[in-house]
Amino acid sequence: MSANLTLLIVVGVLIACGVYLLLERTVSKMLLGILLFSNAVNLLILTMGGPDGSAPIKGSADTEHSTMADPLAQAMILTAIVITLGISAFVLALAYRSYILTTSEKVENDPEDIGIAAREREEPEE
Repeated sequence: MSANLTLLIVVGVLIACGVYLLLERTVSKMLLGILLFSNAVNLLILTMGGPDGSAPIKGSADTEHSTMADPLAQAMILTAIVITLGISAFVLALAYRSYILTTSEKVENDPEDIGIAAREREEPEE
C-alpha cells in the first residue's frame, strides 16, 4: 500500500498551522486551530484508509472483496466530523460567554496562577 505524498504534505501543513493557531491567546484563533487540526486528521485517516474502490456493500452473491473500499475509515471520519462540530459549538459558547463577561476575546493569565508560580520561585529547595 502506498500513500499519496501530496496529501501527506497537505496534512503536515494543516497540522502545523492548526498547532500554531492553538497556541495563540484569542479564542477565535484557537477555534480555527481546532478546526484545521481536525480536518488534517480526517484527511490523514482518509489517506491511510487505502485506495478508493467500489461500494463496500454489494450483496451476498459478490465474492470479490479486493476492489471494495474500506468503510471503517469513512465511518471514523464521519464520527470525527460530528465530534468536531460539537466541540466547535462548545468553544463558540465559551467565547460568547467570555466576551459578554469581559468584553475581550483574549485569554488572560489567572492572577492566582501567577501568584502560585511566583511563590514556587521564592521557596528555597530543601
